[in-house]
Amino acid sequence: MADDDGTIYWYDPDPRAVLPLESFHVSRSLQRVLSRREFEIKFDTSFEEVIRACAAPAVGREETWISSEIIEAYVRLHKLGFAHSVEAWRNGRLAGGLYGVALNGLFAGESMFSRESNASKVALAALVEHLCCRNFLLLDIQFLTEHLAQFGAIEISRRAYQQKLAAALSQPAGF
Repeated sequence: MADDDGTIYWYDPDPRAVLPLESFHVSRSLQRVLSRREFEIKFDTSFEEVIRACAAPAVGREETWISSEIIEAYVRLHKLGFAHSVEAWRNGRLAGGLYGVALNGLFAGESMFSRESNASKVALAALVEHLCCRNFLLLDIQFLTEHLAQFGAIEISRRAYQQKLAAALSQPAGF
């Protein structure tokens, strides 16, 4: 993450937040949105647009940790096949999405954005389904937020995280 002064730091929070794939919670209202197929889901078609949208100021998030150096690094990781985007499209327009890094059975979610109501939630639900179908074990979200808690996100100790991480990294999986 880029700090206020632009310096890039490696963060290893304790406790660490994860979103258990097996207990991902979809609310009734989100289930209705998913059933209506209001958004078209795509993967990796507009990675740079997604990360730039995540970095853009938004209400309640006027500043961002996603610096130009971070964007450049993640775009390179995307070109190498490690960083991925999940995109929610409506009427040919990118409405919301998220990005992160996949390594064996680990997906480290980095950030998400929404230009339309429910778009990022639909992208997250699509990500979880995608990861489950491909034998991923761990969805790392680093920090617990109210928004992610509604889906079943929890905090675990650094030791528990490191055990889950070791298992995920030894799990063959492909995004």
